[in-house]
Amino acid sequence: MLSCRSIICLSFAIATISAAERTNPTAEPLTAHEWGTFTSVAGADGSPIQWLPLSGPSDLPCFVHRVAGRNIKVSYGTVRMETPVIYFYAALSRTISVHVDFPHGYITEWYPEASSVGNPSNHIEWSSVEIFPPEQAKFPIEKAQSHYYAARETDSAPIRTGGQDEKLIFYRGMGDIVVPLRPKFTADGKLEIRAVAADPIPLAVVFENRGGKAGYTIVRNFKDSLTFQLPELTGGVARLRRDLGESLVSAGLYPKEAKAMIETWADSWFEEGTRVFYIAPRAAVDSELPLTIVPLPQTTQRVFVGRIEMLTPSMENDIITALSAGDVQSLTKHGRFLEPFLSQITRRGGKQPAQSPAAKAFINSAYQALQKEYNSGTCAK
Repeated sequence: MLSCRSIICLSFAIATISAAERTNPTAEPLTAHEWGTFTSVAGADGSPIQWLPLSGPSDLPCFVHRVAGRNIKVSYGTVRMETPVIYFYAALSRTISVHVDFPHGYITEWYPEASSVGNPSNHIEWSSVEIFPPEQAKFPIEKAQSHYYAARETDSAPIRTGGQDEKLIFYRGMGDIVVPLRPKFTADGKLEIRAVAADPIPLAVVFENRGGKAGYTIVRNFKDSLTFQLPELTGGVARLRRDLGESLVSAGLYPKEAKAMIETWADSWFEEGTRVFYIAPRAAVDSELPLTIVPLPQTTQRVFVGRIEMLTPSMENDIITALSAGDVQSLTKHGRFLEPFLSQITRRGGKQPAQSPAAKAFINSAYQALQKEYNSGTCAK
């Protein structure tokens, strides 16, 4: 048996340890949550194709850091890695390090300032990230609207690194990573989606918005292949936002994080067109985009949504007609995906479709604006 003196000593030791745990930052749990998107364009066989985002300058705030010299994000690649953000949750202040590898791509933008960026920029590191109380935070903001700010609407802790405060770590890039789904149209006009990942796809959503009317079909824990008709345009976007938000929470995000993700991309995800969304298997994310946080968080969640844009037969006919007629308004609605759609139409027909002078002028102007942005390497204010 323990003597009274031994019991007193043991109780004192336990109390001392408990007090140390309350005051030592490393004894408090650290949680990290990340969300991001992978955007690609499907070719005729469902495989991702090289594409160039034929659209205007980035909507990122000008305080975001960019690769010096060239805006390589407007170069050709199969996948745009858009807006990954990492949130941190901790009861006490502490300092951590964060390292991201992108072996099959390039980091093109980031915030706050990184301690090192690879040359080439296939990895990035924030070696000293301070997590601190929210009342001390001063986040940068500009007058112009941006998708960027919606990501801050969470309960995550503020961070400071490189002398810059933020609610998250943000980075963006482009590359040639494996896309785990292959969607294509069959000869009879149906849509076939085939999974090529080793693990099941937690969620796949076939979505179409045509003339402001939308519809979608959801498939969960998907493997192998499925063939079905495009969804009837009877399901509203509001319902899809709710279903998608619930799925993101089930995948590991907090509700406010899921809402922030959807708010960030709502005007792009649900715009006119036909696309397949999917939640990437966690193993695939870790393989294509290894993340190292030191000290190791008690919990790390990584939820990435893939977006695969598709050229439907009806869209192809509409684009060919618009090119011939000089219908710039119809061409404009395809936005940054017009270039890969034009490339597919040209390959499929064996020659470039007829273009009116107005259509040629519109497309040439878009390419010139893109080239200007590429050469500038700076933020377009």
